[in-house]
Amino acid sequence: MALKTLSTFLSPLSLPKHYTLSIFNPVSLNIYRKSTPLSCKSTHSHSPSQLPLSDTKLLSSEPEGTGAASPTRGDRFLERQQADEAAKLLIKEIKKTKKKTKKVLKVNTATACCYGCGAPLQTSEVDAPGYVDMDTYELKKHHQLRTILCGRCRLLSHGHMITAVGGNGGYSGGKQFVSADELREKLSHLRHEKALIVKLVDIVDFNGSFLSRVRDLAGANPIILVATKVDLLPKGTDFNCVGDWVVEAITKKKLNVLSVHLTSSKSLVGIAGVASEIQKEKKGRDVYILGSANVGKSAFISALLKMMAQRDPAAAAAQKYKPIQSAVPGTTLGPIQIDAFLGGGKLYDTPGVHLHHRQAAVVHSEDLPILAPQSRLRGQSFPVSSKNGMAGKFNSNGLNGFSIFWGGLVRIDVLKVLPETCLTFYGPKKLPIHAVPTHEADEFYKKELGVLLTPPTGKDRAGEWRGLETVQQLQINFEDAERPASDVAISGLGWITIEPRRESLGISESNFAERTKELHIAVHVPKPVEIFVRPSIPVGKAGAEWYQYRELTEKEEEIRPKWYF
Repeated sequence: MALKTLSTFLSPLSLPKHYTLSIFNPVSLNIYRKSTPLSCKSTHSHSPSQLPLSDTKLLSSEPEGTGAASPTRGDRFLERQQADEAAKLLIKEIKKTKKKTKKVLKVNTATACCYGCGAPLQTSEVDAPGYVDMDTYELKKHHQLRTILCGRCRLLSHGHMITAVGGNGGYSGGKQFVSADELREKLSHLRHEKALIVKLVDIVDFNGSFLSRVRDLAGANPIILVATKVDLLPKGTDFNCVGDWVVEAITKKKLNVLSVHLTSSKSLVGIAGVASEIQKEKKGRDVYILGSANVGKSAFISALLKMMAQRDPAAAAAQKYKPIQSAVPGTTLGPIQIDAFLGGGKLYDTPGVHLHHRQAAVVHSEDLPILAPQSRLRGQSFPVSSKNGMAGKFNSNGLNGFSIFWGGLVRIDVLKVLPETCLTFYGPKKLPIHAVPTHEADEFYKKELGVLLTPPTGKDRAGEWRGLETVQQLQINFEDAERPASDVAISGLGWITIEPRRESLGISESNFAERTKELHIAVHVPKPVEIFVRPSIPVGKAGAEWYQYRELTEKEEEIRPKWYF
């Protein structure tokens, strides 16, 4: 190594012996700590990098010396080796010091956040998330900031609908302090960390809340899939069938799913199984609860801590300062760290991923509670059957030529179906359903929007409504008329089960075998709400009767994730 380079990094004690003799002179001590420029005479005008090999050696070697005392080649080689090793050690120590400094700065500059929503605490803007009055902040700023609940969270806990998220996937109405894209950015670090992901999906809105691009957030980290709100499924539902249906749906997505759990945060069904799986698979890693907005992450964490508290003192202590629960999508605005484990690793509640294709992204913020089912679903079927066949306005031609409105958010035009075909709607009870002849549908929608057809609620909001701009023509094929042909799922709302033939409608089946096995409907929704056609979910007592388990190969049995409830 060149002397100039070595003198920059090395103390005099690490230099070769014939350069360090003068360090014992106190006067010259400081001189040898500085770089000493070297001059080299050469008959060429090359730069050091352009010098011939012999000249390069001259620059990088020690002075030759004269006489018997001159160092041998072995001495010079040994000295250079010792100097190089000393330089490497010094550089290593410098890097370690820099790393430690960075870590300390990161901790010291960390912003205190509200334990209810994760928003940074602030004292300047009263209406903004994270606001706390100055007296409270000053009182607790030294050691108790993590025990502060911001003003917005206090209002949310008392039932107020206060949105804060705007932009693509955010909500109209109210004040918007953070965009949906900014919340997604707060999760971008996950794909680069070694973590355990607990991914939540709403069983009522399975396709709309699934996060199809979850790999962009979670990377290659293992996933425990949790289906929430199973207590809302119709009475008599066989969870064995539903569990198999969920596993079939995720197997096609080729995710690194360890297991599937059917849960209810309200009744605690399935929560113990999730807690056990987390403890088994955590292995010292942090655990992140991930899911779309309003999928029930905070409620799930509350139920999880309640279950874990029976055996883990850390979880019992964490219950005191748990994330706030609210019906407002976008309640959580930042990652919330929860000290829930004694054996290392943290539990994190994360901001919900706001999806622009869900109904919640297009309705007014004050209409959001209408979209959230509060009690067990009960399917509403059309046409309605009676003892003598079809009742009301429907004739022997069944639903053909009719349009069915699901609130002001969905319109189904029945173009060509069998006379016995039945459509059953599963979703929020507060959404009214009305059927009218298709030739009257446009006028009916225009007249009744905001009145009979809600949301939007009221004529004022109806005036701002952009209407059902997306129309999708669907052709649904079926083989077995005794089983549902498929579900048409509306993102953020619910689903419609299409049965090719329902015996209770009392229509003759004499020429059934000769009929085409195709159903044609048109679905109208607001832009950009998505429509999914999927295999029917087996709900209710009837679901257990018609659902068929697929035969699996040995390899499929081995790699297929197990499900629990």
